[in-house]
Amino acid sequence: MATEVKVPVLGESITEATLGEWLKKPGEAVKADEPIASLETDKVSVEVPSPVAGVMGEWAVKVGDTVEVGAMIATIEAGDGAAAAAPAAAPQSAPAATAGQQAPAQSSPNPSNNAPAALSPSVRRAVLETGVDPSTVQGTGKDGRLTKDDVFAAKPPPAAAAAPAPVAASVAASTGRKEERVRMTRLRQTIAKRLKDAQNTAAMLTTFNDVDMTAVIEARAKYKDLFEKKHGVRLGFMGFFVKAATMALKDIPSVNASIEGDEIVYHDYADISVAVSSPGGLVVPVIRDADQMSVATIEKTIGDFGKRAKDGTLKMDEMKGGTFTISNGGVFGSLMSTPIINPPQAAVLGLHRIDERPVVVNGQVVVRPMMYLALSYDHRLIDGREAVTFLVALKNAIEDPTRILIDL
Repeated sequence: MATEVKVPVLGESITEATLGEWLKKPGEAVKADEPIASLETDKVSVEVPSPVAGVMGEWAVKVGDTVEVGAMIATIEAGDGAAAAAPAAAPQSAPAATAGQQAPAQSSPNPSNNAPAALSPSVRRAVLETGVDPSTVQGTGKDGRLTKDDVFAAKPPPAAAAAPAPVAASVAASTGRKEERVRMTRLRQTIAKRLKDAQNTAAMLTTFNDVDMTAVIEARAKYKDLFEKKHGVRLGFMGFFVKAATMALKDIPSVNASIEGDEIVYHDYADISVAVSSPGGLVVPVIRDADQMSVATIEKTIGDFGKRAKDGTLKMDEMKGGTFTISNGGVFGSLMSTPIINPPQAAVLGLHRIDERPVVVNGQVVVRPMMYLALSYDHRLIDGREAVTFLVALKNAIEDPTRILIDL
């Protein structure tokens, strides 16, 4: 008897998703709770697990189709999943009677685990990035499944990877100019819509300042080893900026507020949205109650967000809410930018790269590591004086980190 696989509940206010890809093909063995498909929502990718063990039945929808919560997308046929998987693993044990075939059979990876349809989203992205053939790599994950680290470890050295270049060049030359059309993912469509809505709705303005990073750099260099030994995480710059921002938000509450209809909503807490890079674009998980956290806890949270964004395992609940956003374009080399507000928030702080520049200190021209700060804000709610005051408070805390310790 076939068991229907339905689209699971995706989160509050999310009623539909797009089928991103199938992870199992019809006829393949499936274990209970094993992912069989990947769905793309407005926020993150979600894997659909099999409700029972058995054999993958027919697909009811195609890649790219929009499906609603509760809709049936496939069936799992009755059968022993473990028994069905046995023939795929047989090549490793069947040749035992022939000594000459024993070694190659053991060294080749399990084809059922490393087949493209059976790879997790993060592993498939690694395969695309490296060009590694997954069928040639021995998986070290559970049940011999391929992991992202396995793929990167099997990546050929630069010299080997560069060898096919003349062939690719000749193909390009012979075929002339090319175009490729790729359907926008649901996440990219949502990002585009939200950013344009922000421009159309908010009276957006950006104000700038710069900050001398000398004190923070010295503090980081002095304590980074002890910090990592005690807390198990590296001491970066974001911990300082998030903590300094929460202090400035208390001083200038309108920057931490939002507009709902004809009302202004002030928040007595600071939930900081931190923009991190994912394969599908920037996502903004939220550090809840960041104003109550230590620098160490903030660094741990950001590190966890960054790792899981790359793996595609962030949860939708972690992307909701947020009262203020910090976006660090400096990690990509940005000198200066005008970040766009993340609605319904009223402001976003943009951080940039650190450059040594000549500045005047006590009447002397000296070289200091400087960073430009940019605060984009909704002028309907925040006045220019408040925006500038916020940046000055942030600048003072970063240039004198002792202020962070004594809440000044």
